[in-house]
Amino acid sequence: MVYLLFECFCQKWMLPDNTIKLWNLKSNKLLQTLTGHSGWVTGVAISPDGQILASTSYDQTIKLWNINTGKLVNTLAGHHSYVWSVAFSPDGQNLASASADYTIKLWHISTGQQLYTLGNHSDWVNSVAFSPDGKTLVSGSRDMTIKLWRCAI
Repeated sequence: MVYLLFECFCQKWMLPDNTIKLWNLKSNKLLQTLTGHSGWVTGVAISPDGQILASTSYDQTIKLWNINTGKLVNTLAGHHSYVWSVAFSPDGQNLASASADYTIKLWHISTGQQLYTLGNHSDWVNSVAFSPDGKTLVSGSRDMTIKLWRCAI
């Protein structure tokens, strides 16, 4: 099944309704509306096995959803400002999150445990990505730097 994910905006005021919509692109039908964030949804990622959707928000959390049922599996809290983006490790066991609190956090998916905090940026961290082998994490920041992190998780 092919999904299209996006934050839904109310047309009248052009304000976000803090939801995530999953669409089947072949049939053009809405499959699920995921609700639970209390702030704008800023990013989404799907696990390598296609079972978990991770979402980030202005509410400073990462939410993990069962993509088949639409049920909230876990809420990861620990950032102190907006969370901009997330990336799953290639093995699907871990998740990296990028935040306006100038940090990157690494999380264990099945337990929800925060494993590490990386804090060497001097401004918002906007994006994160794992290398295909999972040994390197890359972060991009509003401080105009890209950093490479060696992963030992």
